[in-house]
Amino acid sequence: MELNNKLKEFIENQEWIFAKTYAKTYPHEYIVQERVDNNLYLELANHIDTFGYENYFYQKKQVYFDYNGYTYWHMENIINRCVIADTYHERIKNGRLPEIFKE
Repeated sequence: MELNNKLKEFIENQEWIFAKTYAKTYPHEYIVQERVDNNLYLELANHIDTFGYENYFYQKKQVYFDYNGYTYWHMENIINRCVIADTYHERIKNGRLPEIFKE
């Protein structure tokens, strides 16, 4: 299901933080619940859970949602996003896992 305009605006108006720790392996950005509108954060997290799809990050099952060239997922008080091509499931299909994480 497509995002409503309110959630699209929420995503577009956030200052996404680049995850420096994963810059060389799994580059992505994130927002923290306590630093954004709580109701919109919860609405986006719920949308991901309700309309997303299950896939894996190595052995961990996760729910993902694709929108506007990015894949979104959340863990506790953080919503993450990365370019679709940089997700684990796309990288494994294309033989592009980071060296230190290859299975």
